[in-house]
Amino acid sequence: MVGAGVFAVWAPAARAAGGWLLVALVIAAIVAYCNAASSAQLAAVYPVSGGTYAYGRERLGPWWGYTAGCAFVLGKTASCAAMALTFATYAVPGPAWIRRVVALIAVLALAGVNSRGVTKTARLTRVLVACTLVILVGVVVVLAVSPSAHHTTSWPTSAGPYGVLQAAGLLFFAFAGYARIATMGEEVRDPARTIPRAISLALFLAVGLYLVVGLSLLLVLGPDGIAGSGAPVAAAVDAVGAAWAEPVVRAGAAVASLGALLGLIAGIGRTSLAMARNGDLPRWLAAVHPRFQVPHHAGLALAVVVGVLVLSTDLRGVIGFSSFGVLLYYAIANAAAFTQPRDQRRWPRAVNVLGLLGCLVLAFTLPPAAVVTAAVLLAIALLLRLLVRSGRDGSARR
Repeated sequence: MVGAGVFAVWAPAARAAGGWLLVALVIAAIVAYCNAASSAQLAAVYPVSGGTYAYGRERLGPWWGYTAGCAFVLGKTASCAAMALTFATYAVPGPAWIRRVVALIAVLALAGVNSRGVTKTARLTRVLVACTLVILVGVVVVLAVSPSAHHTTSWPTSAGPYGVLQAAGLLFFAFAGYARIATMGEEVRDPARTIPRAISLALFLAVGLYLVVGLSLLLVLGPDGIAGSGAPVAAAVDAVGAAWAEPVVRAGAAVASLGALLGLIAGIGRTSLAMARNGDLPRWLAAVHPRFQVPHHAGLALAVVVGVLVLSTDLRGVIGFSSFGVLLYYAIANAAAFTQPRDQRRWPRAVNVLGLLGCLVLAFTLPPAAVVTAAVLLAIALLLRLLVRSGRDGSARR
């Protein structure tokens, strides 16, 4: 969660919400909390790889699980490419082709780290997140104490409810990382205790950090200044006369992007593993490395697909697409958690209902182009499964 989103998501959200940016952030956080509660409740009972793909199959049926898995894999594969390109943009100013090559190298390197096991993945993630937190705290302090800062609170508030909800859907992109905790249930000690605690703690820490950063940006730049900048955190540092810190901010954005990319690679590989085990993806992807106990075939396939994307596609506008897929994924998680019996429940069903409705509302208030593109791809995936299943049934009857 503490990844590239904290550096990149503010501008499109501010364009939609205006002075109501923090209200949109709170709405996104409430929906994220409901989703986290549902995911934690399910993960405690079903500590297996796959996250909502597995929970949907168990509680709602194979088609719902497949839909959740496709939504996750499609949205997060695109996000992998976006994170890699974001890293290269901040780390290597220069021609576009150089940035693409650097992005490809980052994808291959982190896929290699992930292939050595979840322990090494977690260790590197700790280092990357620690660096990002230090830089963000430093930025907030600089913005707060700089004598050159011209703080403003005369924020325009012309955005209507639709704009605020759209901004909340875009900001949700930054909170979506906690899904990857639940997707790795088979690799965690005492998952019934560890996963719910990890999800809740990670989400609360991220929400607090985002509120502080968002408020700091609003005080320095205002919503118009945020909306007009491609790199609002760097712009805020420059606006208070601390241009010396801009290289540090760039380094922080690059490190954060790497951390987000590493988490994405780990989570997608585990969901692909679960889908392949059930025949919803090619069985070859279900292979687990005998020594490192990771889905190495799924990781290799993901690295190839993302590599092709970073070399051929500009994915800077992919936040809406990714948010739609993840919101649909969590809508199914909330529906699955709603069906759990009393002895499996940790939160009341009202939390699941609020999460389900929140996900659907935010998903369908996202930019229309992102909604249509994601819906078409998911429809194609569902049609392919229908055709494959029909073919198998026909062969069995013969």
